[in-house]
Parts: sequence; structure tokens; C-alpha cells
Amino acid sequence: MMGYYILIGAIMLVSWYVSHKLKSKFKQYSKVHLQNGMSGAEIARKMLEDNGIYDVKVISTPGQLTDHYHPQKKTVNLSESVYAQRNAAAAAVAAHECGHAVQHAQAYGWLKMRSTLVPVVSVASKYSQFVIMGGIILMMMVAGGVGQMVLLAGIIMFGMGTLFSFITLPVEYDASNRALAWLKSENIVTPQEYEGSKDALKWAARTYVVAAIGSLATLLYFIGIFLGRD
Repeated sequence: MMGYYILIGAIMLVSWYVSHKLKSKFKQYSKVHLQNGMSGAEIARKMLEDNGIYDVKVISTPGQLTDHYHPQKKTVNLSESVYAQRNAAAAAVAAHECGHAVQHAQAYGWLKMRSTLVPVVSVASKYSQFVIMGGIILMMMVAGGVGQMVLLAGIIMFGMGTLFSFITLPVEYDASNRALAWLKSENIVTPQEYEGSKDALKWAARTYVVAAIGSLATLLYFIGIFLGRD
């Protein structure tokens, strides 16, 4: 199991670095105030209207970096700082979340696929680690294939989460591309503000890349155990 702990430690270290960098970038671009004076909420509402979307509400949600789009409730949820602030970071986040609303309205394929997997993944991700550890313990304690079967079940469950994390990548990158294209084409931001928004979204996307790679590495490690190669 030492290899597993080393792998998890490495993944956590890289994840910490990217998360730290993301927070640093958003703090930096929060100081780049928009010349048009629009708040994140105003930018979100305008992007929705410009895309012919009138049934999605823009609301404020507590916390930091808690921004998200809720497809069932049809709400763009902006953290308090993004909702009220008037800077390049707020513009980037607000437009990005509206990018998901546009994806939903246009039935974007990758988003539909991710939404379909949500109920299954929410259960599989919750119990996969317990099932995998149970399978490993059984393999060490009990002769026969019972432990291997339990481990295989856990690997399949974990694999669903890994698949979900990779499907999330095109969804997130596409939402950012839509956001940046709209910010630029509608002259919502100046060239300097645009570069700040672009850089902030780039680091936000990298958190999903790290999560996907980390999940894949862990999955391959468990598969190695199943095949008898620790």
C-alpha cells in the first residue's frame, strides 16, 4: 500500500499547487477593475439575454469559488464576490457559468452526457473507495476469488468517476471558450481585462485537468493491484 500513499501524496501536492495558483490569479485579477463598471451579475444577465435565454435566473450564493450553473433549477449561482464585484475575475467567472447555461439551452452533447452520469456517479464515487479497500483486505485474508470480485466491483465504480472527470473537461473548456468569445465580441472587456479573464479561466480549467489525471492514475494503480502488480 506504500505505492498508493505515495501516489495520493503526489496528486495532493499537484492539486494544492494548482488550487493555490488559481486563488492567486483570481486575487490578482480582482484588482483589474472593469472600465464599463458592470458587476458579475449584470454581465451574467446580459450574456444570457444576448443568447436568447430568459428562463435562467442569476442568483448570489455564499462562499468563495462556489460559482456554478444548476441545470435543474435553471440558475446561474455566483459567489458573493463575483456577483457584486466589477473586475476581470468576476467577469470571467460570470461569463463562464453562463457558458454552461448556453450549453444547456443548445443541448450541448458533452453536457448532456455528463448530466446523464450524475446520478450513477454520485453513488459510485461515494462508496467505491470502501468497496476497493474491502476487496484488498479480503484478498489478503481469504483464499479464492471473493476479494478479487469485490475489488473489481470497486474498480468499476471508481472508473465511473474517472470517466465523469474526463467528460467534464470538454464541458468546462467549451464554457470558457464561449465566455471569452462573448466577452471579446461584445466589447464587454478591454484587451487588458480580456487577458486577465483568459488567464483566470485557464487556471480554473487546470483544476479539472489535475483532478482527471489524478483519478486516472489512481484507477490504474487499483487495476495493477487487481492484476497482481502492486
